[in-house]
Amino acid sequence: MLERFVYPLSQRISMALWGIGSAPRLSARWVCAVAGLVGVLLGGCASLPDQVVRRYSEAHRDVADSALARIAAATLAETDDPSTPAQRGAVSGLRLLPGGDDAFEARLALVRAAEKSIDAQYYLVADDRSGRQFLRGLADAAARGVRVRLLVDDLNAGATKGLLAEFASRDNVELRMFNPLPVRTGSLHSRVLLSLHKFDQVNRRMHNKLLVADNSFAITGGRNIADEYFGRSKPANFIDMDVLIAGSAVHELSEVFDAYWNSALAYPLQSLIDVQRMAKNRPAVEVSLPIEFVPHAAQDDVERDGLGAQLARQRVQLQAARVRVIADAVAHPEPRSPDVAMREGSVMRANLDLLQSARQEVLVVSPYLIPMPSMLDAFDAASAGGARISVVTNSLATTDEPLAHYGYARYREKLVRMGIALYELMPVNDPRIDNYSGAHQGSLARLHAKLAVVDRRWFYVGSMNMDRRSAHCNTELGLVVESGALAGELVDMIHREHFDASYSVRQRLETGGIEWTVPDGGQDLRMTRDPVIGWAQRIGWSLLSSLIDEDYL
Repeated sequence: MLERFVYPLSQRISMALWGIGSAPRLSARWVCAVAGLVGVLLGGCASLPDQVVRRYSEAHRDVADSALARIAAATLAETDDPSTPAQRGAVSGLRLLPGGDDAFEARLALVRAAEKSIDAQYYLVADDRSGRQFLRGLADAAARGVRVRLLVDDLNAGATKGLLAEFASRDNVELRMFNPLPVRTGSLHSRVLLSLHKFDQVNRRMHNKLLVADNSFAITGGRNIADEYFGRSKPANFIDMDVLIAGSAVHELSEVFDAYWNSALAYPLQSLIDVQRMAKNRPAVEVSLPIEFVPHAAQDDVERDGLGAQLARQRVQLQAARVRVIADAVAHPEPRSPDVAMREGSVMRANLDLLQSARQEVLVVSPYLIPMPSMLDAFDAASAGGARISVVTNSLATTDEPLAHYGYARYREKLVRMGIALYELMPVNDPRIDNYSGAHQGSLARLHAKLAVVDRRWFYVGSMNMDRRSAHCNTELGLVVESGALAGELVDMIHREHFDASYSVRQRLETGGIEWTVPDGGQDLRMTRDPVIGWAQRIGWSLLSSLIDEDYL
């Protein structure tokens, strides 16, 4: 196991990207300065092009004659929810997409039905079956004459540049990279290392996830485009949540997309690489687009038909809701405030306001949870108002980010002492949860959904984790929704799917500290350390996490 902690030089220095040196905080500046100097020495004069031609464009507004616009209008005219105090005309319609297969089918259904435009932005589009099928769907739409705009964060795109170049070489396709690293070749670690002379720039990543078809329907939430987000990967898949939207909120999401698309941080791929030359060396993206993995007669987790079948019938099953679209600014606010709270993005601030408004119940689901003072204050305010607070996150055995987990572990006992009911997802190979639906195709289930439900009336869904990186570094996108029906559906789903499949983290009254409990044969099985994980892993990740600023875990 020791090889996991023996980093090559590039990996060690690239960790400065995430803010090495939180104790004391002054040393973080030292390390960043040294890492930046190393980056300058090793990266030379690596820089991005100065003269970049960005053709300005906006979302199509003249879409009323498209099939998707007609279906959206007809659906919304029939959508009613007396529990939602929304005025007709301002209401949107939503549908939860908890299942990975249903979420992927919905994306392909919108892409296939689009007639005028498709706008998409993602942190990650992988070179795997899901990524290739998604891009092939976009390419087929472009071949029909649909304008396709795709914005991808650059950090992980080095491994997919051939695939992206082949896609970008097509007619009616525009592909831009968000905040590209100055160094364009090499592995991810070497690119980060050699780009550290642009530290502030490199550290601003676009974490948004959005697909808009004909400015009529949109999908947003927590999923990137990769097999593990749609239940198609081994050994691990993510448990996640997206929403399908129609109505006024879609136009607001299109405005968010336009702001990112037309920003100075969005570089046409042609300005960074020779697209045509690279495309010639890459086979065409996968031609077939089978939906063979859609289970249960193409129905979702609550036995609704898949979106493709509903579009064919000219009606989509949606719930009426009041929706507020929230998105972070494209670039860091300037000047950078020394007050960390002032650097919180719009999405985090909206979440904290939502939590503080609670009077009965707060339910938070986040794969990575590293509380900051304002987050703890929000929990305190909700508790003082009479709300019961429950939080679900990954255990050390299920997380894909052990360093982030140990950032959270520093606050675990404090959260429990505050009276918060804390749950950590169990690994699926625990014999008590063999039938847990979050485990797909025998894979380990890892939590990736980002949700907050308040008083069974309001909820947040989007791309933002409840951690400091999401608050201070990444750009995020999300929705705050008022709908008693959907909020209740979410609460019931979380209780059904997550609580029984999680360890309950409690205070250990006899000796102090915390313990993990799980029902076992009519009584609680109690554990006094992180379950499943061995001592060497616990010590190793704990020591590494202590070297990294919590803002960047």
